[in-house]
Amino acid sequence: MATNSETHSISNRTDQEEGHEPSALQKHVMFFDINKDGVVYPWETFQGFRAIGCGIFLSTFASIFINLGLSSKTRPGMGFSPLFPIEIKNIKRAKHGSDSGIYDAEGRFVPSKFEEIFSKHARSNENTLTSDELKALLKANRELKDYSGWIAAYSEWMVLYILCKDEHGLLHKETIKGIYDGSLFEQMANEHASKKHA
Repeated sequence: MATNSETHSISNRTDQEEGHEPSALQKHVMFFDINKDGVVYPWETFQGFRAIGCGIFLSTFASIFINLGLSSKTRPGMGFSPLFPIEIKNIKRAKHGSDSGIYDAEGRFVPSKFEEIFSKHARSNENTLTSDELKALLKANRELKDYSGWIAAYSEWMVLYILCKDEHGLLHKETIKGIYDGSLFEQMANEHASKKHA
């Protein structure tokens, strides 16, 4: 598996050809591109979730839910594919509503929006979120009748909370930032691999 530095230095083919640094949103997804070809297939999503320590059920559910939900959005003008590929170069097209706004329309990280999460919702500790604070964040971000956005946002944050909360049920600021810049997945995969070989 690629190291963190390799993950961040490898971009999809289109970005390399155009000389562009991958956006934060692309880096977030690139961990799951196991063979680094710029496309994420369901079996790669499954392998990625298993690598970070998720069970078979959650990994299977995530691979189906994510690829079915995002594939067509990232393949504009292309026909249906039964393989449900996600094109990383077009991942910005898969942004859903009712989100935090931490990724802008181009998939870039917006520091002020990230800090806003904690200034508005971190009541017990300025650098962590409790389960209740996370629910308040999700509720505050809901857009009217955007049911698919509500489901997507809830699913993303709940999986993050379940996997990454500490022993006190707190989700830390640095952990959340790692999700947005793509570094957390690699860290989790390394920790999971270490535990397996311990």
